[in-house]
Amino acid sequence: MSRFTFRLPDIGEGIAEAEIVAWHVKVGDRVEEDQQIADMMTDKATVEMESPVSGTVVELAGEVGDQVAIGSALVVFEVDGDETEAPASEEVVEEIEAETPGAEEVLAPEPVAAAPAPAPAPVVEEKPAPREHVLASPAVRQRARDLGIDLAHVRHDGDRVRHADLDAYLRYSQGQGYHAPHASRARDDEPVKVIGMRRRIAENMAASKRAIPHFTYVEEIDVTALEAMRADLNDNRGGRPKLTMLPLLIVAICRTIPDFPMINARYDDEAGVVTRHGRVHLGMATQTDAGLMVPVIRDAQDRNVWQLASEITRLAEAARTGKAKSEELSGSTLTVTSLGPLGGIATTPVINRPEVAIIGPNKIVERPVFHGDDIVRAKLMNLSISCDHRVVDGWDAASFVQALRKLLETPVLLFAD
Repeated sequence: MSRFTFRLPDIGEGIAEAEIVAWHVKVGDRVEEDQQIADMMTDKATVEMESPVSGTVVELAGEVGDQVAIGSALVVFEVDGDETEAPASEEVVEEIEAETPGAEEVLAPEPVAAAPAPAPAPVVEEKPAPREHVLASPAVRQRARDLGIDLAHVRHDGDRVRHADLDAYLRYSQGQGYHAPHASRARDDEPVKVIGMRRRIAENMAASKRAIPHFTYVEEIDVTALEAMRADLNDNRGGRPKLTMLPLLIVAICRTIPDFPMINARYDDEAGVVTRHGRVHLGMATQTDAGLMVPVIRDAQDRNVWQLASEITRLAEAARTGKAKSEELSGSTLTVTSLGPLGGIATTPVINRPEVAIIGPNKIVERPVFHGDDIVRAKLMNLSISCDHRVVDGWDAASFVQALRKLLETPVLLFAD
C-alpha cells in the first residue's frame, strides 16, 4: 500500500490560497478517480476539485471555511501499489509500512481483515451505470446533504440544480403536493457558519463601510419618453435581445463620465492615489444562489445598446451558473446595482471598494405630475448614487446625476453625436 498526497493546484492566476466551501468526501470514504471531492473558492469563483486517483481518504486539509495555501496538501489517499505512478508535478507519493504504522500516522481506523470466504459460484459481474455529474452551487449541495437528498434524483431545468428544484422535490417526491401551513410555528435556532461567498461579501462590505465615508444622493427622473423609446426599439429589434432599462442607463452613464472623471475612479488608500480611468469597466451587481457577484462589462463606452444587452445577459447567466471566469469578476471602475422587479423607492448602495461611486436605479412608478397647468400621467424613477466623500464632493455627485437626468429625460440625446 502507499499514500498519495493531492496538493491544491494553482486554480487562478495570482491566487495564494483558496477557501474550502464544501467537502464531498470524509475520512474513510472510498473514492474513484475523477470523483468530486471538494469545492474551493478563490476570489469570487468556485472551483470543483476532483480526485486524481482511486483510493481511500485518510486525511483532509481542514474544515469548511478554512483557507488552504496553493501547493499544500488538500487530501491524502491510501492507494493500491500501482496507483503510485500517477503523474502529477505538484503531488507527492509517500511509501508507508501498512502493517506497522506509528501511532501518529494513524489517520483513520485500521480496517479489520475479514475471514476468508468460500469461493462463490461464477457470476457475470454487472457494473453499475456511470453516475451522472450534477451541477449545483455549494449552498445547494450543502442543503441537499443536510436533507439527505441525492441530487441525481432531483429534476431540474437548465444546467444545474437550484434551491427551487429542491423545494419542488420536497413537495412532490412523495406525492404530497403543496399544502399551505395551517398555522405558523416557531423554528429552532439555527447557527449558520459564515463561509464561502457570504464570508467574502461580509468582509468586503465591512471593509468598505469602515474605510469609506459614504454619502448618498437621490434624484427623481421622468422616464416616460425613455420607456416609450425602449418599447419602440423592442418592437423593431429583429433577432436582437430585448432591451431593459439597464443598457440605456449604461449608455447615459458612459456619455456623461467624460465630464465627471472623478466618478469613474479607484482610490488606493495605502498609496494615497486616485486613478481616474479613461475607460468604463462597468460592474453589474448580480444576485446568485451563492450570493452577490459583480461581473464586469469591459469597455462599456464602446458598446451600443444592443451589444450591452447581449453582454448583460451573458455575464448574468455566467455568474448565476458559476461559469464566470475570474477576469470577468474583477477590474471594475464603476458599479451599477439594481433590485430589478423588487424595486424600492430609494436605496443607499454600498460602494464596491476600491471604486469611489455606485449607481442604483430604483423602480419605475406611474404618478400624476404637473406639466404647466395640466396634470398628466408620468413614469418616474428615483436614481441613487453613493460616493466616497474623500474623493467626490456632493456638488460633483449632484451635477453628475443632473447630467444623467437630462439624457434620460430627453433620450434622443443618447444617440446624438
